[in-house]
Amino acid sequence: MAIQRMDNVGIVVEDLDAAVAYFLELGMEVEGRGQVEGPVADQCTGLDGVRCDIAMLRTPDGHSRLELAKYRSPQAVGAGPRDRPHNVLGTHRVMFAVDDIEDTVARLRPHGAELVGGIARFEDSYLLCYVRGPEGIIVGLAEQLR
Repeated sequence: MAIQRMDNVGIVVEDLDAAVAYFLELGMEVEGRGQVEGPVADQCTGLDGVRCDIAMLRTPDGHSRLELAKYRSPQAVGAGPRDRPHNVLGTHRVMFAVDDIEDTVARLRPHGAELVGGIARFEDSYLLCYVRGPEGIIVGLAEQLR
């Protein structure tokens, strides 16, 4: 049996509103917000007493989703410094295709975004960069060159 599709990527955050604002500025759309708790959440996560606020966001094309979660109970556990380099085991990033990489970076800066390195050119195909945003989340941006 094969998978049908990737449903979503989940990221645990401390400041849900700031994370939502960041991804809205990037161009995502809120699909819904709510609270998750109870026996199903406990069983699925392997935690007791789960209570978390979530926001589900989707890309404008409707094909990809991002679930942001703020744990109220049990309290989220820190995973170390938020400015870790990209090559740390388990580090994740989400990559988005954008129309204008420089404009996107400029729009994200007021939301706390910082370039991890710089904007790089891959042959005559792409401009690429990694941006660290709220919560230390690394977002990859790719602009296809025509």
